[in-house]
Amino acid sequence: MKKASSFAALSGLVYSTDSGRHCPECEQPEAECICAEQPLNSGDGIARVRRESKGRGGKTVTTIQGLCLTASELKDLTAALKKRCGCGGSLKDGVIEIQGDQVELLLAELRKRGFTAKQAGG
Repeated sequence: MKKASSFAALSGLVYSTDSGRHCPECEQPEAECICAEQPLNSGDGIARVRRESKGRGGKTVTTIQGLCLTASELKDLTAALKKRCGCGGSLKDGVIEIQGDQVELLLAELRKRGFTAKQAGG
């Protein structure tokens, strides 16, 4: 196969952006996407707070999962919890990760915000 030396030689190659970006989940244009309005996970509504260190190089993180919230609501809740704990964290695949052992503080904060929360794991 001969290598093309110019763009003119690539006459069969077509690239079009006329429809803009599409959501990978629902194949709709991003402006019409309904995925962000749906809960990210199919949890039962009970916030399960757990301390984990496996696979993290010995570092401890507190995870919260099981909340039936949309992506934007989870993002806002993550920011509020990080601020309350005074530490870092992230939101990955619908699971909130807060750095350090913050189980008791997070349980109290989630209950104060009206969530049903319980400690999971040991």
